[in-house]
Amino acid sequence: MEASAGMVAGSHNRNELVRIRHDSDSAPKPLKHLNGQICQICGETVGLTAAGDVFVACNECGFPVCRPCYEYERKDGNQSCPQCKTRYKRHKGSPRVDGDDEEDNVDDLENEFNYALGNSKARHQWRGEDADLSSSSRHESHPPIPLLMNGQPASGEIPIATPDTQSVRSTSGPLGPSDKHVHSLQYLDPRQPVPVRIVDPAKDLNSYGLGNVDWKERVEGWKMKQEKNITQMTNRYSEGKGDIEGTGSNGEELQMADDARQPLSRVVPISSTHLTPYRVVIILRLIILGFFLQYRCTHPVKDAYPLWLTSVICEVWFALSWLLDQFPKWFPINRETYLERLALRYDREGEPSQLAPIDVFVSTVDPLKEPPIVTANTVLSILAVDYPVDKVSCYVSDDGSAMLTFEALSETAEFARKWVPFCKKHNIEPRAPEFYFAQKIDYLKDKIQPSFVKERRAMKREYEEFKVRINALVAKAQKMPEEGWTMQDGTPWPGNNPRDHPGMIQVFLGHSGGLDTDGNELPRLVYVSREKRPGFQHHKKAGAMNALIRVSAVLTNGAYLLNVDCDHYFNNSKALKEAMCFMMDPVLGKKTCYVQFPQRFDGIDLHDRYANRNIVFFDINLKGLDGIQGPVYVGTGCCFNRQALYGYDPVLTEADLEPNIIVKSCCGSRKKGSSGNKKYIDKKREVKRTESSIPIFSMEDIEEAVEGYDDEKLLLMSQKGLEKRFGQSPVFIAATFMEQGGIPPTTNPATLLKEAIHVISCGYEDKTEWGKEIGWIYGSVTEDILTGFKMHARGWISIYCMPPRPAFKGSAPINLSDRLNQVLRWALGSIEILLSRHCPIWYGYNGRLKVLERLAYINTIVYPLTSIPLLAYCILPAICLLTGRFIIPQISNFASMWFILLFISIFATGILELRWSGVGIEDWWRNEQFWVIGGTSAHLFAVFQGLLKVLAGIDTNFTVTSKASDEDGDFAELYVFKWTSLLIPPTTVLIVNMVGIVAGVSYAINSGYQSWGPLFGKLFFALWVVVHLYPFLKGLLGRQNRTPTIVIVWSILLASIFSLLWVRIDPFTSDTMKSASSGQCGINC
Repeated sequence: MEASAGMVAGSHNRNELVRIRHDSDSAPKPLKHLNGQICQICGETVGLTAAGDVFVACNECGFPVCRPCYEYERKDGNQSCPQCKTRYKRHKGSPRVDGDDEEDNVDDLENEFNYALGNSKARHQWRGEDADLSSSSRHESHPPIPLLMNGQPASGEIPIATPDTQSVRSTSGPLGPSDKHVHSLQYLDPRQPVPVRIVDPAKDLNSYGLGNVDWKERVEGWKMKQEKNITQMTNRYSEGKGDIEGTGSNGEELQMADDARQPLSRVVPISSTHLTPYRVVIILRLIILGFFLQYRCTHPVKDAYPLWLTSVICEVWFALSWLLDQFPKWFPINRETYLERLALRYDREGEPSQLAPIDVFVSTVDPLKEPPIVTANTVLSILAVDYPVDKVSCYVSDDGSAMLTFEALSETAEFARKWVPFCKKHNIEPRAPEFYFAQKIDYLKDKIQPSFVKERRAMKREYEEFKVRINALVAKAQKMPEEGWTMQDGTPWPGNNPRDHPGMIQVFLGHSGGLDTDGNELPRLVYVSREKRPGFQHHKKAGAMNALIRVSAVLTNGAYLLNVDCDHYFNNSKALKEAMCFMMDPVLGKKTCYVQFPQRFDGIDLHDRYANRNIVFFDINLKGLDGIQGPVYVGTGCCFNRQALYGYDPVLTEADLEPNIIVKSCCGSRKKGSSGNKKYIDKKREVKRTESSIPIFSMEDIEEAVEGYDDEKLLLMSQKGLEKRFGQSPVFIAATFMEQGGIPPTTNPATLLKEAIHVISCGYEDKTEWGKEIGWIYGSVTEDILTGFKMHARGWISIYCMPPRPAFKGSAPINLSDRLNQVLRWALGSIEILLSRHCPIWYGYNGRLKVLERLAYINTIVYPLTSIPLLAYCILPAICLLTGRFIIPQISNFASMWFILLFISIFATGILELRWSGVGIEDWWRNEQFWVIGGTSAHLFAVFQGLLKVLAGIDTNFTVTSKASDEDGDFAELYVFKWTSLLIPPTTVLIVNMVGIVAGVSYAINSGYQSWGPLFGKLFFALWVVVHLYPFLKGLLGRQNRTPTIVIVWSILLASIFSLLWVRIDPFTSDTMKSASSGQCGINC
């Protein structure tokens, strides 16, 4: 699909496809009717072809030129159309000229040049030798794209055409004028079944479009070539008198070859002086915790039994929660990459780059909550990334079908022509203009070009003008007309109804999409809005991501995918190369499903009041998981292996199949263990996924089937089985076999548009494995957890990459209400998984998921349940102060030792954790505070909403987190108060504990000196709660110390009702004490 094709909108189910051009001033003039046309060069009639059709010299604009003038222009002229300047392509019957593309068919060459059939055979043999060429070199020039429309006019739909009146409608842009182009095209019936081809063993498999299956031979050829180069350099070294450090280039070449063969990354173990004390303290804490719980369970408080029982249940749950969180951090590691080795191996200067192609996904929904300028900066940082331009494609998913997003992306594409060469010329960081120009640093540091200051000033002015144009589009989009958005010629915008619209695709940049200001090609930029219709389940973000997987496979088919949210820009232009150090490693890459980067954020207040940075999770928990089977997928900043998303199993070695420590311990002696290990490995090899009714092919199975294609294993990959798994798109199915990426060699570029619209149609996933076994997995609003879990369960590993310069940076909701809503969505997704069949507690035991990795996933989905015991535990101090009772009986000096040791072990674990991770004490403390804030609010609501959704079918709407930037000053959003019911529980807990503190102190003052001793324990307990909720209290007060009346009223009302009811019932005072206090004392008094 070429960038000049315009926007394509259509519906496969309704058999509609239209093309909408958005031409600039330099676009071709309106096309006239072709019948009876006059050549605009010589004035003669254009004439007809041998088939009786009107001769069309230019397939792009149809500018009328007769065949003699066309052939003269090709032979002696500039070989391009006088109107649109597109290079003329050879038509049947015309002689070849220099620069023509090699064609696969014999065509009529034997008639023109008297070629014999033997020459045709030789030509086919030559093509077979050239099969190793990349797909990009094979498809440098695409033939015209037939656009299919068939159906009857329907109200509210795009005008369509019948087979007799097939045409391309070209209309104006949504916010700008343009002209119509109507061009007759040959009608192709989409209802015609795709012919099934039988594999002939005598023919080359590349001709079947099943992908590049001779990769093993190419790898062997590459190895032989490398060995030959090493041998040659060694010979030259010996001739050079053995001076490897000599002044000649022989030693340097040998050293470069040696460096290229070195690993692209390495594991940097954490010092044993840091890890050993940490692990010892964890074991000691576990022992102390056991004795502490044993004491608590065997020493009840008789006069406050319900209080004691509640506290013991909470403490047991906290202990289990700590175990689930602690032990996955047992093997933390760091990693280091070598970009220079990657360049020596795959990206040598002066040679064609061998780096793998990558498709980058950007997802957005609502341009009013996710401002277009934010999305534009993300896209610009992707287009300017330090990676070969022909290897990068950027796909923007607009799940809200907003015309504002489309027009903003069009403006972004134009600005990119200036921004990208500026970034690469001066090697600036970051390459998102908003954040580059906002840096408060010395931007002249390390800059040596005299023109830099002048060019930077000019570029900043260009960016400010670009922002003004985007702001104008946003202002215009604030109020939608009653009849919906319309184009200049009156054609309605296809996405006026975000819940009922056709699929839309527009290629802005890339092949034939124009060059930058320095004359260089730009990465491909594609706008995608999948089709939506009432009655179809769209699966929110997961469905949008799966649509991007399919459309990218049809158009570019990068071997790897990287997804980012629209507000996460590339802060490190070498981020893709960092990921490739793992993905393209000959050993590690075969079993790596994704490389996860940590999330870093801009615009957060200095003290990070609500733990938005989440440093403890990203710098401690994920580092720990990296030493087991890899970090969990966190939803953004992640580079995927496309084959892993297709549901294939990894290529595992004997070491990967070794049983874990638990299995080894169950095998008994060493001799018995050896046979037990062998049985275990054999069982692992025989394991196949039984949850799915469709077989999941490993890459080993595909390799064996390809090598012996006359074997019965080809039946496993029959057309019917693949369609049931991947959907009914032969182009997409062929692309799934391209392990190294690229478009299959036999793919017809003319069908790509039709297939791209087909694979994003709303009914494409019906009766397939999409969302169940392949792609992003459905079933939860936190699709990231499920997706990563399924891949880990198949045996894949993931990598945690933390480059010195953060790879990505994004925005976080610094407002209290927005932050709580974000945490609510995460917790709700965990509850959905907990109540589904994909729950890690019982799912995937037939796979290859490691035990500690499973514990981490269990902790990820059960943590919201901690909110119930946490809320009860936070109310206990107030109850103790109001009633005079306590959860702990009178303790001896020996018993107090367990309490003291437990507190010491808790603090020691935290300090040693900070020591090996490098996390600051303030970040750790903010994380502890927000654990209590979120646990008493968002997590609690998530538990009940999840139960209602799963058990009662009451769905909750997904709220997109606002990503608007501050306009009223730094951190202005931090002080804005937004009402939400999530604020009521923690506010009530705060008021109840404060009332309890006042009541306890008053009681101690009135009762005398002897009552102060027992009071200290209760006051410490209550103050512990208040201190943890202090950031929440500051958020309630806001900048001007004003709290909304509704929050105060509700919280005081609940606290008062609770206190009065408690005093009235007094449940923890026995009947004997009540009788004694009233003077009714019997014989047993």
